[in-house]
Amino acid sequence: MQTVGVGMVGSGFMGLTYSEVVARHAQGCRLVAITGGRRAEQLAADYGVPAEASPEALLARPDVDAVVLATPDQDRPALTKLAAAAGKHVLAEKPMAPTVAECDEMIAACARAKVNLGVVKTERYRKLTRKAKSLIDDGTLGPVQMLRTVSAFPLSLSKQLFQDRQWMSDPRGGGLFMGMASHNTDFLRWLTGKNAVKVFAQATSYSDIPGKPLSVMAQVVFEDNLMAHMWITGELADPSLPSSEVRFQVFGRDAMIDFENFEYLDLGKGDKWERIYTPERFDYLKEPKSPIRLFPHIGVIQDFIDSIREQRAPRVGGVEGRAAVEICEACLISARTGEAVSLPL
Repeated sequence: MQTVGVGMVGSGFMGLTYSEVVARHAQGCRLVAITGGRRAEQLAADYGVPAEASPEALLARPDVDAVVLATPDQDRPALTKLAAAAGKHVLAEKPMAPTVAECDEMIAACARAKVNLGVVKTERYRKLTRKAKSLIDDGTLGPVQMLRTVSAFPLSLSKQLFQDRQWMSDPRGGGLFMGMASHNTDFLRWLTGKNAVKVFAQATSYSDIPGKPLSVMAQVVFEDNLMAHMWITGELADPSLPSSEVRFQVFGRDAMIDFENFEYLDLGKGDKWERIYTPERFDYLKEPKSPIRLFPHIGVIQDFIDSIREQRAPRVGGVEGRAAVEICEACLISARTGEAVSLPL
């Protein structure tokens, strides 16, 4: 296959993001059509492609080889099954689905149809996070022993998000917690190269926003007795915490790193801390098409396209997406039962 025809399902912020990447940045692909959401017609017009009336109509197009599902997470399982049945490769935004059971259905549907299933994990493709990963892999830290991660937003932002994205209150979906934590759980696995084996968590909401808990604290045990703590919240008072959107600390036997994906990467070794890397800055909301912002998204799309053209599995596929959801779901089960949850579920 020389050029992969891509259909976009979803026309919100991420639909715009991936339309821009497919149309103007990634190699070996072209944007064919867009469907889904109230902005679909305008987004399609902006890129000079047809706006299809439904996902079914888009999937029926013979020039669509693959689809990007930039939709609410609760819609992705059904859409994946439709796409697989139509013989289309699938790239699903994160979280892959709200539950492990739905992830399994997606994986099975794509396996039966012999189509690729990729999952968006942009944190693996940032320049800063790749540098952090290299410091672990080259032995700079020594054997990793403990990790800590926090993603924190002010309540004022959460209220705005739920107002703008009412689908986040749908009880079928993973809500704000799954949307945030699926980054952190995948990243913990990627950094350590190990699977989680046990989770104990507390979860609650201190506000009246409906849906899944907005605040979760979890202790996660990984293979080889690695310990990790994860704190996810969308309920802090303004001005929230500095440098806490996606922050990680990794503690090894010989050294440690502290980094925030958009801010800094620091190495602590010997008797001092050293700034290893400072990423380029951009305005997330005002510059959605900034090449700096798009860099990790280009990496996601390019690997997905290359996997189709090279007839191989995506580097981040359904198994990886499922594992991130599994830790999140284990957090909710543990919080509900008051007991530690062993993995796999």
